[in-house]
Formats: sequence, structure tokens, C-alpha cells
Amino acid sequence: MFGKARSIFAAVILLACPASGEWLPALPGWDFQFPRDHGSHPGFKTEWWYFTGNLRAENGQEFGYQLTFFRQGICEPGSPASASRFVVDDVKFAHFAVTEISGGRFHHSQKFSRGAFGEAGFGGGNRTAWIQDWTCGRTGTNDFHLKADDGEVSLDLILAAAKLPVIHGWNGVSQKAEGPGRASHYYSLTRLTTEGSITVRGKSLNVSGTSWFDHEWATNQLGTDQKGWDWFSLHFDDGTELMLFQIRTDGKNRDPHSSGTFVFEDGSDLKIGDAGFELEPVAWWRSEETGAQYPLEWRLSVRALELDVTIKARLKNQELTEKPFAYWEGAIEADGTRKGKPLRARGYLEMTGYAGKIIGLQAPAN
Repeated sequence: MFGKARSIFAAVILLACPASGEWLPALPGWDFQFPRDHGSHPGFKTEWWYFTGNLRAENGQEFGYQLTFFRQGICEPGSPASASRFVVDDVKFAHFAVTEISGGRFHHSQKFSRGAFGEAGFGGGNRTAWIQDWTCGRTGTNDFHLKADDGEVSLDLILAAAKLPVIHGWNGVSQKAEGPGRASHYYSLTRLTTEGSITVRGKSLNVSGTSWFDHEWATNQLGTDQKGWDWFSLHFDDGTELMLFQIRTDGKNRDPHSSGTFVFEDGSDLKIGDAGFELEPVAWWRSEETGAQYPLEWRLSVRALELDVTIKARLKNQELTEKPFAYWEGAIEADGTRKGKPLRARGYLEMTGYAGKIIGLQAPAN
């Protein structure tokens, strides 16, 4: 760690409260309830609220966006309460990015906060997550209002769910590694009709499109030999969606806990295990800033769906070089067939572990 991130994390660690209880593991049998589970789960060490989308302005300009709020636990459950406001239970941080697809530009920024005076936090009601003026509010059972502004770009979006939440994995857990608790509780709102505005360099544009919402909470879900992951979300033009991730190991192999979920037009879903899909990188891009090489074109096949598509980044440089880690997160498009019929999609791709180690998600070594 270095720079601003180092100073904030150091301050939190120095003021951290003594350990008392234990973080909760993600175990089978979680009873998902909404809107309750849109809120925070402080008994788990790590949690994120993750929004991405592809939008189009009235003048034809196209944009991708990401707004993600993270909670990283510091004080274990049951730790003694402190009279000091500077002793906090968790670190709050957020990432905001806008891809100007038509203009070939990528903007990204980050905010950290202890939230000691209420300037950042996570709620269980309509105020879901916030860090200063970056906010996620709930406007209905599964509907949201997002706002973020970094001085160069801003967005103000209303998201309305077209489908009910989809639970990933089996029996309430998305298993990520071998062993009890090496998993997360993970659901998505896979298709959110989106309206609002994006402002770039002082020019505000009305936009519309489709967004995706992921919410995940866990404690040490990854194993020590797992290096990173490649995660895809796709909105197909026939009204279906696909979430798919592969976890890479130190040996550059795919971990057998890689999986996905396909959502049909009526909202029903099909779980996809590791043996059910083939994913092959076919073209790479090298970052001048970090030196990392990211695969920006992929071939994907899902046998049970007779689905074969080629996935491509809509802009090469969508790397978030925030500290203490960097990763690639950006707008993608796909073209191919399902059951022999032409199919196209827009979506998002996240790739971690190419520019350095992932932080805060791995189980301690035995």
C-alpha cells in the first residue's frame, strides 16, 4: 500500500478495536429476503454493492459506467464498544468509472472513508450506501437511485428492476474454494431499466439503457492458491442474461469452483458448473501503466444452452489503477449464436490478479 490508501488503512488499523468474536462464514442455507438483503451484513468481513451498465445518450453517444461501494470489516463481531468516534467497525470505500465509448476515454476515481462522523456508511433502509456525495438509495423493493461526481464526470441514474433477484450458486452459497465457508452469499438484479443523466466536462446528457446489480458478502472466501478471477455479465438482445466467472490459480489453471447463472426471459435460471462452459482468451492488451497483460477478447461456449459467442472489450484501456490494487473493469459486447440463432449482447467484464495480488478476500494460510 502507498499514498492515500496507506495513510487511511494505517489510521484504521491503529485505532482498531480488540478482537472478541469471529467473522461469520458463508454457509449453505441462507434465507434470502428482499428488500432486507439489499442492506448491510456486518457479521461478514467483506461486502460489496456493485452497479454497472451500458447507456446511450439522445445524440447517439454511448457510455459504460461502474459504481461500487465496498465494506471491509476491521472490528470482529462482539468487539468491545469504544467511546471514540475514531474507532470504527469497517473501512468504507467506493470506485466510480465512466467509459466514453464514442469518445475513446476512460475516467475512474476512488473514495475512502472511516465514516466516523456519518459521512459514509451502509444502511438497511432506503439509504443503502454512501460516501459523501456518492450515494446509492433504494426507491422501491428492487429499484435504486445512484449519484456520483468526481469533478470531471458525474452521473444521476434511476434504476428499475425488470426481473426479481437471482440467487447464484447452490443452496444459498456461491462456492469459491474447497472447504466450509470458502464461499459467498451472492445475488444479482440482472436487468435494470436505467434512465438519467451523465455529465462529462461540463456537458450534461440524458441517457438510457440497462444496468446490472451484484451484491455479495463473505468472509475469507478465496483459497491461498487462487490468484484472481475473470467475471462476465451479459445482457442479450433476446431478453436473457448471463453471469459467469472463472477463478484462476497460481498454476494458471481454472479452479473447479468456477461457475455461472443463465437467466431466461421469464426470470427462471439455469445454474452452470465448471464443467458446463468453455472460456478461451484469444487477444490480449498490455497496460502501459502497470505492465499487466489483460485478455480483451474471449470465446465462450455453454453446452447446455447451445451458446457460442465471441466477447470483446468496447475500449481497450478500462483499467482502474487505484491504490492499493489495480484491475480491469469495463464495457464489453458479444456476438454469436444460441441454438443456431444470431445473438448479440452488451455487458461488463472484471479481471483481477493480472496487475498484482488481490487483497482482503483470501483465507489465511494454515
